[in-house]
Amino acid sequence: MALVGDQKITDRYALYHGDCIETMRAFPDASIHLSVYSPPFGGLYNYTSDARDLSNCDDYGQFFEHYGYVVSELSRLTLPGRATAVHVADIPTGNTGHDHIRDFSGDVIRLHEKHGWHYAARYSIWKDPFEVYIRTLAKNLRHRSMVDDSSRCTNAAADYLLVFRRPGENPEPIVHPTGLMDYIGAREVPKALAKYRGHEGKQTENKWSQWIWRNYASAFWDDIRADNVLPFVDCKEPDDEKHVHPLQLDVIERAVVLWSNPGDKVLTPFMGVGSEVYGAVKQGRRGIGVELKAAYFRQSIANLESLAAGPKAEAPRQSTLVLGGE
Repeated sequence: MALVGDQKITDRYALYHGDCIETMRAFPDASIHLSVYSPPFGGLYNYTSDARDLSNCDDYGQFFEHYGYVVSELSRLTLPGRATAVHVADIPTGNTGHDHIRDFSGDVIRLHEKHGWHYAARYSIWKDPFEVYIRTLAKNLRHRSMVDDSSRCTNAAADYLLVFRRPGENPEPIVHPTGLMDYIGAREVPKALAKYRGHEGKQTENKWSQWIWRNYASAFWDDIRADNVLPFVDCKEPDDEKHVHPLQLDVIERAVVLWSNPGDKVLTPFMGVGSEVYGAVKQGRRGIGVELKAAYFRQSIANLESLAAGPKAEAPRQSTLVLGGE
């Protein structure tokens, strides 16, 4: 049995307060349909003083040594042919204007390949340069820096969603018999295409779904709503070094719709305030999340309970989510 400090289990989601490795080891092989998460960025931020916290590694190399256990465990848990989607960003080494950038996304790709995953796709998530400057105070994004010496300037680097597929034949095809129904993002589907929504005939004629698919299939997701995130301010504690903005729900829900079926189990080993679980449940999946930090775990419960009070998600295939199997 995993070492879980607390848990909240319903027929739509299971939230665990504990270490992700200890918790995941209690799940059976090939029991997860999809995982979506954002790992600590190579120790860029520290979230707790717990020795089990992946952000507390001594250096960059040790981070990847320990992160490898997560990647390996997710491989064991994932059905053949199914995916893990990892949100990352490359890491600046400082804020002097003379610093270099660490290829964190490339190192994450190489780590997954080392543990047998097949690298399938990279989606670039656009960020507004001015908003990034306001949030980070990065000197190399200041207009003044460009005026004084533009050799020190750079861009507002994209976030990435890296998708890896577990080798093997997918035993449960992910199907969209009426195409893609609702667009997730800032754009609006042209009203003239509304008559095709839910088209049950030949999908080559489904212009509504085709329009959505063209946007999703782009390597550049430039209409992700940066403010479409779960509440997080109330769970910040005095000893927090810095709180990173939660992953946008647009990113999570696109991944869930594309790479899982209704009723599938979607796992996040670094749950934070519950964003991935929330997005999975909202899209009619069953969400499973593990979080080490107590304040984040409590906030995730509040966030999921707020969703439970709204429109009911599609009924899950099984009635419970428990450690050790169904």
